[in-house]
Amino acid sequence: MSDNNCQHRIKEFAKLAGVTVRALHHYDRLGVLKPRRTAAGYRVYYDRDLERLEQVVALKFVGLSLGKIKTLLDRDPLEVREALRMQRRVLEEKRRLLDRAIDAIREAESAADPGKRLDAQLLKKIIEVIEMQNDSDWMLKYANHAAVEKVADRRHLWSPELQERVSKQWMELIADVESSLGEDPQGAKGQALAERWMTLVEGFTGGDSDIRDSVKNLYAHRSEWPEEAKRQMEPFRIRKEVWTFINAAIAGRKQRRD
Repeated sequence: MSDNNCQHRIKEFAKLAGVTVRALHHYDRLGVLKPRRTAAGYRVYYDRDLERLEQVVALKFVGLSLGKIKTLLDRDPLEVREALRMQRRVLEEKRRLLDRAIDAIREAESAADPGKRLDAQLLKKIIEVIEMQNDSDWMLKYANHAAVEKVADRRHLWSPELQERVSKQWMELIADVESSLGEDPQGAKGQALAERWMTLVEGFTGGDSDIRDSVKNLYAHRSEWPEEAKRQMEPFRIRKEVWTFINAAIAGRKQRRD
């Protein structure tokens, strides 16, 4: 690593680093690893690029996105440490949910006696636990360090039955706001809708600012959500006009309280 003047063309560098040429092209396009160019336009890599590539591969291996990796490596090392701490929390939560899934499968396995029909509720429990794991893996990436711990502490309060009831309440509330867009957000109807909205939000966040900010961050990155998550959230899609109305109503609610 001491000879930073040693040049490598892309095929040689890919072989040296143990990655594909296609991967290096991808990293170049994203700005994660930008090689120098010769006068003829060919990519040229140096030994210092190998050190950065090793960092990229390691961070990618623990689950960070390439966009996040680029931001981290271009900034203060303290941010890398915080990102690693956050990713550790995500993996710890994933391990906890995997343990629950294994326990659910073990329970179903023990109940699967020869010639006996397996209880559908046991199979349903397995599905619910695995779906919960899939949902939480990517969501936790948008939560700050404090929020991850607080969400984990509150998880025992959140059952599938409660999730179904709250989902129904959200769909009804969004529809009610849609039908009230011509109303005054500061009026009685607008304020009643704001009250219902904040009640549902605080029911999930427990009024905690870390969880609330993480939820805002999650929705601010809707374009990055997995396709399945986007599909599941389609019934809860909120139009710009609805956001404008409810934000005005909530602002009026806050002014009245202040």
